[in-house]
Amino acid sequence: MAKKPVAAKSNASSINIGISEKDRAAIAAGLSKLLADTYTLYLTTHNFHWNVTGPMFNTLHTMFMAQYTELWNAVDPIAERIRSLGHVAPGSYAQFAQLSSLPDAPTQPPKALEMVRILVEGHEGVARTARSLFAAVDKASDEPSADLLTQRLTVHEQTAWMLRSLLED
Repeated sequence: MAKKPVAAKSNASSINIGISEKDRAAIAAGLSKLLADTYTLYLTTHNFHWNVTGPMFNTLHTMFMAQYTELWNAVDPIAERIRSLGHVAPGSYAQFAQLSSLPDAPTQPPKALEMVRILVEGHEGVARTARSLFAAVDKASDEPSADLLTQRLTVHEQTAWMLRSLLED
């Protein structure tokens, strides 16, 4: 009697997409840091949207809303890429705090221009995190991750530039 074929287990080691498990693990770990940075920056930006005051209120309130909305929409594709690579995406505040290179939002809302400065640093930090993954992504010929990183870099570098322009005299 012939044996019935056994379905492959759905785990990271059974994935065969042309990227080794070692490379997928390294990329997923880097993307987890990018996810944590993105979520931390999202939360900080949303906090500043709620708490901004002063003569630039309308401008910054609206700008921060556009920025936190973009960040919110970015977390899902990052997490889903981690899952596509066969790894679990982090999803708790404790994990994000451990993985993020960014500081948490201040407990007391700073003045408006200090908020802008903090967000500039945040976007630059996320850009550095994204850029740091390119060597591993390139080595593995992981074009979908490279595309995701390129998209994120474009957003973070442009947003940092726009925010920096508010700080000039």
